[in-house]
Amino acid sequence: MMFRLCFTLTLILASHAPTPAHAAKPTSTAKGPSLSIAAAANLIYALDALNAEFKQSAPEVTLTCTTGASGNLVAQITNGAPYDIFLSADLDYPQALIKAGHADAKTFTTFAIGRLVLWSTKPGIEVTDIVATIKSSAVQKLAVANPVTAPYGRAALQVIDRLGLDSTAKPKIVTGENITQTAQFVETGHADAGFVALSLVLSPKLKDKGRWIEISAALHTPLDQGVVITHRGAANPTAARYLAFLKSEPARKIFERYGYGLPGT
Repeated sequence: MMFRLCFTLTLILASHAPTPAHAAKPTSTAKGPSLSIAAAANLIYALDALNAEFKQSAPEVTLTCTTGASGNLVAQITNGAPYDIFLSADLDYPQALIKAGHADAKTFTTFAIGRLVLWSTKPGIEVTDIVATIKSSAVQKLAVANPVTAPYGRAALQVIDRLGLDSTAKPKIVTGENITQTAQFVETGHADAGFVALSLVLSPKLKDKGRWIEISAALHTPLDQGVVITHRGAANPTAARYLAFLKSEPARKIFERYGYGLPGT
């Protein structure tokens, strides 16, 4: 697998630990310290910017990143995956790691607030009205992330339920393994519309594609995103350094650029 600033891996089987070829790098190497990051899929593009900024002050650190559905990443960590720090799409998954003894409670904090949008790249499909779009006969396939492991997927189903669209929407739903795959369904036209993270449609890769409308946060459980240092990462000083960076002004500006809300504002 080729490396840029970090590598991206979608974790398909939550119950299996990564193979040695996909395992994160150790805490330090002959060239210097390293950090293994497990991050929710909605962060896939923001991570490039975040890690580039972090490297400005820590060029000696080797970063590796794995992205996937938050629930899958928790299962991987529970099964011994060597990640130092975990960035989740919600607060429940980091707390579950803490409760199970796999993460340090003192390091748990909220770093950003996710936003959900309804997005379509299909010509002729308007998304100015959520209810009308979902009811439209032009929308035969509606992409949603797996609600079992992806917080954005759970939020999408809450929106559908609270708008009274269960009977209309559920026959149309196609499920992505995580929010990145869900966005790929919409981007490629394999789904006519889909509920995806605002951070994805604002990314340089997707910002000029299609049309989207933000979903009111009142329609779903808040997408507060939590970070925690794992039991393994507690022995890695770079994990604490990265955690402090996520709270810094440069990092907060990056989160804002990708459409995230910020805690305490």
